Amino acid sequence: MQKKVLLLPGDGIGQEVVAAATEVMQAAAQQSGCNLEISEALIGGSAIDATGEPLPSATLAAAEQVDAVLLGGVGGPKWDDLPTHLRPEKGLLGLRQRLGLFANLRPALLSAPLASASSLKAELVADLDILIIRELTGGIYFGEPRGVEVRDNERVGFNTLVYSEHEIERIARVGFELAAKRNGKLCSVDKANVLEVSQLWREKVTALAPEYPSVELSHMYVDNAAMQLVRAPKQFDVIVTGNMFGDILSDVAAMLTGSLGMLPSASLAASGTGLYEPVHGTAPDIAGQDLANPLATILSVGMMFRYSLDLPEAADRIDNAVAKVLEQGHRTADIAAAGVDSVGCQAMGKLVLEQLVN
Repeated sequence: MQKKVLLLPGDGIGQEVVAAATEVMQAAAQQSGCNLEISEALIGGSAIDATGEPLPSATLAAAEQVDAVLLGGVGGPKWDDLPTHLRPEKGLLGLRQRLGLFANLRPALLSAPLASASSLKAELVADLDILIIRELTGGIYFGEPRGVEVRDNERVGFNTLVYSEHEIERIARVGFELAAKRNGKLCSVDKANVLEVSQLWREKVTALAPEYPSVELSHMYVDNAAMQLVRAPKQFDVIVTGNMFGDILSDVAAMLTGSLGMLPSASLAASGTGLYEPVHGTAPDIAGQDLANPLATILSVGMMFRYSLDLPEAADRIDNAVAKVLEQGHRTADIAAAGVDSVGCQAMGKLVLEQLVN
């Protein structure tokens, strides 16, 4: 089996966590008899420094020719004063849109050994397993018109929240199909009591439910969903929602686990390249100090094997290797209890690699 993977380490700790995850990826591929062709390109701030733009045409062309992309992260204070269209984040948004990556899968997982890392009571979050599905290429982040203009002698900023029926239907189907493979519960989150867009969203999602009789569909307003995530998170199985709501709720769910450094994500198209990245940012304050947690990126590689490389057994092996390392008590600084020794990024990557190959 031959597969192609593009590495986009990006900025900050992205360089470190992608390096650690790549070693795990190569070992898992070898175990599965898969020959990986790995290439690397620039995105974000590093691309701006080298080429003057956050998404060089060479990077985009390379991404369109591979089975999967592994991204480390983009951005940092170095580029905060650039015009909006030249910010590092524009590179990531442009890549998502060009590749048609409409479905963002963000698991919120917390194994019992890490329950003490959460700010919630251990019994509320131990063995937590929620999947948040966020629509990624529509909504207010991409809607037109948008901008800042002068009205009545003052500046006014405006953005447009817009969703078409086909955009709602395709993300809802992803939610139903994944819920059917899990615990059979799908919660669609909207703001239908205020927004016409959400009223259309709820109508379309509800209309699909009869096609998935094994899935129990519920609806929840986004403000209530945020509250319920911190009150009783285990009531949720799969959540499907729009771009902005998903952006916010997935970060809320992430912090239930105690650290963004533990959470992977996948962004999928109807066909073609998938994009895999850790949920955390670039953490420029610790970049280059071997302090980053590579587990979210390693778990993102697991999702890559599951969804883009069609090697679910490799994904299982990676997930199990991470679980064993945590069961043995190894921690990076972000998930270590006070006074407990921690390991660095490279050492944590090696520990997972050892579990994987032994």
